[in-house]
Amino acid sequence: MIQKPKGCNDIYGREAKIWKYVESIIDATMEKYNYNYIRTPIFESTELFHRGIGESTDIVTKETYDFVDRGGRKMTLRPEGTAGVCRSYVENKMYGDPNQPVKVYYNGTMYRYERPQSGRDRELTQFGMEVLGSDDPFTDAEVISLAVNIYKMLGLKEIKVNINTLGDKESRDMYRSALIDYFKPHIEELCEDCQTRLEKNPLRILDCKVDSDNELLKNAPKTIDYLNDFSRERFEQVKDYLDILQIKYEVNPNIVRGLDYYNHTVFEIEANVKGFGANNVLGGGGRYNHLCSEIGGPETPCIGFASGIGRLVMALELEEVKLPIVEDIDLFLMYVNEDEKKYALYLAQELRMSGFIVDTEYTGRSLKAQFKQADRLHAKYVAILNSEDLDNNEIKIRDNKTKEEEIISLDALIYYLDEKLNTGASDVTEDEIYSWEEHEENCDGDCGESCHCGHHHE
Repeated sequence: MIQKPKGCNDIYGREAKIWKYVESIIDATMEKYNYNYIRTPIFESTELFHRGIGESTDIVTKETYDFVDRGGRKMTLRPEGTAGVCRSYVENKMYGDPNQPVKVYYNGTMYRYERPQSGRDRELTQFGMEVLGSDDPFTDAEVISLAVNIYKMLGLKEIKVNINTLGDKESRDMYRSALIDYFKPHIEELCEDCQTRLEKNPLRILDCKVDSDNELLKNAPKTIDYLNDFSRERFEQVKDYLDILQIKYEVNPNIVRGLDYYNHTVFEIEANVKGFGANNVLGGGGRYNHLCSEIGGPETPCIGFASGIGRLVMALELEEVKLPIVEDIDLFLMYVNEDEKKYALYLAQELRMSGFIVDTEYTGRSLKAQFKQADRLHAKYVAILNSEDLDNNEIKIRDNKTKEEEIISLDALIYYLDEKLNTGASDVTEDEIYSWEEHEENCDGDCGESCHCGHHHE
């Protein structure tokens, strides 16, 4: 038996409905903040990620899926979304758009070759947002608040924001020198990767998973102690704006994030969820003012955020958040003979086009088995098609909860269901359900898109 690759998942059934609900909340919230959806390729030039993310990061050195295509080009499955968005921004000259800044969001699969564990897979789905073209600290605060509000709208209660600043280039260079001076006498005490990082990018040492409990890392110099006046004042502005938005936060000088392109504000958002484990970070992001110029575009101030949807769904389940997931259907159509089956096909489409959730029989089961199937689908109502009733332009409807039955006119079916289910379907359609014989009599064989009968007309 062929099995799925390690670190990948099949998402279906109730879990898939939860994912779709989460995505619908993301879409709706992004729309309220006037962010536009962007979709970039799943694979891009290897150079984009190696230059953009940074050659010294764990993602590039250990986790990217790199390959050479049939044309001899070096390609990489995208490990994160920001670099691709910046490439699109530069290539499509979005910086020339009079509507600035450019605010976009994405939702797609990423690929990282890492050891699969709870909430961390080799194929993962991330949603994220990017604001390109604004250096205002106001933007930093709004991006953080947008992420927090999505989590709160989904029902997570104990959300914690950790923020830090890496400062501008001058501040970061001073901090880099301080880290080298601090770690150099003790470099033998660190892992092999950290020994390599010392000269390339010592900030990566602070993000090391192997040495995370080492006292050297805990007592290392803090970014805040090396900020120049401009960077310090800017950070204070970000905090002031967060206070206005009533976003609770803590300054955590240990946050440096795992990618090379960050400067100024960096942040992570945690969820205090029982059973989530020590690593309770849902997502994070920060400001990156030089990435666009690194990949050949103009110097553009940007800030972004990303969050794994799989990890978010796990948090919702662990916290037992009750989501409004639709797990029932409005109506199940039942039939026995071929004529009734044909009418079920026609009627199901009419009702679906009127806004009802309808299912029917597909495997030739007995009437008794169809009743059981309706129960499994949590059908609110059952329609029992009977040839004699249909000849009289009538249909038998059964309330699947009370088991009460009544026979109604087919012409009134939409209005009957609308009243019982309160869907509003009768307000948006004037179509009536005709008897099968009347439909065939009225249809001239050339009804095309205006007809929902399901026939193939010559």
